[in-house]
Amino acid sequence: MAFILREAEKIICAVLFLAMTLLGFANVVVRYGTNYSLAVTEELLTNGFLLLTVFGAAVAARRGEHLAVTLVHDLLPRPLQRAVFILSVLLSVALLALSAWFSWQSVANLMSNGMRSYGLGIPAWYYQIAVPFGFALVLVRYLQHAVSVLCGAPQHEVIPDV
Repeated sequence: MAFILREAEKIICAVLFLAMTLLGFANVVVRYGTNYSLAVTEELLTNGFLLLTVFGAAVAARRGEHLAVTLVHDLLPRPLQRAVFILSVLLSVALLALSAWFSWQSVANLMSNGMRSYGLGIPAWYYQIAVPFGFALVLVRYLQHAVSVLCGAPQHEVIPDV
C-alpha cells in the first residue's frame, strides 16, 4: 500500500498513457479500415492529455524537477538562498492551492449547470473531477520536496522510473 501511495501519480500516468495509446491506435485502425472515425476519441484523448499534464506535474514536483528559474537564487549568498527558497515555496503553495480551489469551483459549476460532453453525452464534470485532486497532489508532492530540501536531503538525487 505504501508503494501505491508513494508512486500514485506515476501509476496514474502510466495507465492513462497506455489507455490513450490504445484508444488512438484503435481510432486509426477503424478510420483506415472503414473510412469512419470513433467519435469519442477526440474527447477522451483531449481530456486524457489534460490529466496526464496535471499528474505529470506531480511527478516533477516530487523530484524537484519542476520548471524553476534559479539565476537569482544561485547568485545569492547561502543564507539568502534559503530565504528565497522559502519564499518561492510559499508562493508556489499559494498558487497550487488557488489552482485546486478554482478548478474545484469549475467542477461545481459544471455539476450545477448539467453540461454534457459532446461525444459521449455524459456529464462534463466526469472528466474534470480529477483536476482539482491532481492540483492537490502536485501541492503535496511539492511540499514533500520542499521539506526534504530544507532538511538537508541531497537535491540532485537520481530517481529511476523503471
